[in-house]
Amino acid sequence: MVFRERNVTERLAKLGEIVARLQVRSEMSRGEYRVDTDAQWIVERGLEVGSSTLLDIGNHILAGAFQISVDEYEQIVERLREKDVISPALHAALRGLGGFRNILVHGYLKLDPELVYEHYRKALRSFPRFIAEIERWLVQRAR
Repeated sequence: MVFRERNVTERLAKLGEIVARLQVRSEMSRGEYRVDTDAQWIVERGLEVGSSTLLDIGNHILAGAFQISVDEYEQIVERLREKDVISPALHAALRGLGGFRNILVHGYLKLDPELVYEHYRKALRSFPRFIAEIERWLVQRAR
């Protein structure tokens, strides 16, 4: 696969839009979330698309820039750290994202609102950090 920076920057922009939509409800408490089914739908969908977008970005970088293919989503975050695309701290914050994305996509009938809320709060911090670190990596790569 050939690395195409435009593919990454377009997806980073999409992830930025998703983060902005998720941040609209950032003041929502756990209790408010638990009883607001509209907020649950918005957060669940935002996390599903955001997680998928983040993992897609990572997969494109690995395949295009490093010729690395992975078998599982969770390996994407690990390999990005190994290649110094993301920091160890961000890797630690994103650990488990692949499995959680699968829960959102395939386990939607039995989603635990507490688990979703925890990942939501975490995503509000880690998704913007991911965008910043990938943008930084793109600048360093161009040098």
